[in-house]
Amino acid sequence: MICLFIGGLQKTTLTDFPGKVACIVFLVNCNFKCKFCYNKELTSHKYFKKSKRELIEEKDFFTFLDSKKKMLDGVVITGGEPTVSPGLIDFIKKIKDRGFSVKLDTNGTNPSVLKKIFSENLVDYVAMDFKAPLGKFHEITQSSIPFETILDSVSLLKASGVAHEFRTTLYPKLTKEDLIEMSSFLRGENWFWQLFEGKNALDPKSRKLKSMKLSEVKKIVMDLKKVANVSLRGD
Repeated sequence: MICLFIGGLQKTTLTDFPGKVACIVFLVNCNFKCKFCYNKELTSHKYFKKSKRELIEEKDFFTFLDSKKKMLDGVVITGGEPTVSPGLIDFIKKIKDRGFSVKLDTNGTNPSVLKKIFSENLVDYVAMDFKAPLGKFHEITQSSIPFETILDSVSLLKASGVAHEFRTTLYPKLTKEDLIEMSSFLRGENWFWQLFEGKNALDPKSRKLKSMKLSEVKKIVMDLKKVANVSLRGD
């Protein structure tokens, strides 16, 4: 039985895993359908098949990894949403058994999975997406997952002792007031923002939306510095 689908592999990154030379493995399937998502083919196996891309066999991934032990320090596991894959924990264990560090990207929708991962010391770094405040959360993620579930994961991550960061895409429907509200949950945390790019957005209507002006973004960053360690990625 296949417990996870590997939809892509970036063989080297110097920027996605702080302090590490790593590869990135992309897992298919997600429990969000964020309006701004630019990786539609990774949100479901159905979309992936339509994209005509080929899945990567797990054994082929590990053959690659075994050949790079002298070149790579770590593996970034991203998606999609990795925690919806039943085989995730065994997959991480196989990576760790080979001596690699692991960074996990997650949307925070499965705190029980995160709790198990933390209790077994399976990850070295976590990047968690914090999509939106309560009032816009379900509209933007197009999901029925309770917002409280996300807050549970925020609390777990804060208390985990694992190096981590939070991330937010500046979807144009997020206002300064929304970001201020979100900051109240991330006091003292590293919080990275990334600019919205609408060209390939999952939601067709969102493709026409215009990003917040860079000057305004930078002003909000400065205003929120006293609450969290906010920075604009790539700036």
